[in-house]
Amino acid sequence: MWWFILAELTVFAMLLLSFAAAQALQPELFHASRQLLDRSMGLALTLSLLTSGLLAALALEQLRQGRSRHAAGLLLAALGCACGYVWLKLGEYRHLAGLGLDIEHNTFFTLYWIVTGFHFLHVLLGMLILGWLAKHCWQRANAAGNHPAAESAVLYWHMVDLVWVLLFPLVYVLN
Repeated sequence: MWWFILAELTVFAMLLLSFAAAQALQPELFHASRQLLDRSMGLALTLSLLTSGLLAALALEQLRQGRSRHAAGLLLAALGCACGYVWLKLGEYRHLAGLGLDIEHNTFFTLYWIVTGFHFLHVLLGMLILGWLAKHCWQRANAAGNHPAAESAVLYWHMVDLVWVLLFPLVYVLN
């Protein structure tokens, strides 16, 4: 799992560096385009993902203590927060597309759609993984101890969080 996460972080690093380099080359365009985004939406997206990450970490601790049903409940809560992220992000995408700010609008929005869309796909995959883990925890009374599959699942979810924590300021805030 560590190699997979490292590979994914490498791809995201390249995308983020491309965004930053393009911004350095076209600062006025990026500043003007960024003003078309809703920063409060970006903050809400951030809070939903970070809350989900916290709940997933708490679930892992419950699982380590042999409380698999408690872990399942926390994982479902984490999924609920992730669903909030998906709902908000789809709303943002719909709003921007409605304004004609699609992938071909300008350099900022080309990179916005690529970077946030790639992250969005990772969120969806992470949700599938967390859902599988919640089902697994609910169906089996796992003994306390080491749970490598659960640790890998939560680690992946934390990678998704980490990438968003880097994306949010770069896309929504920094000029």
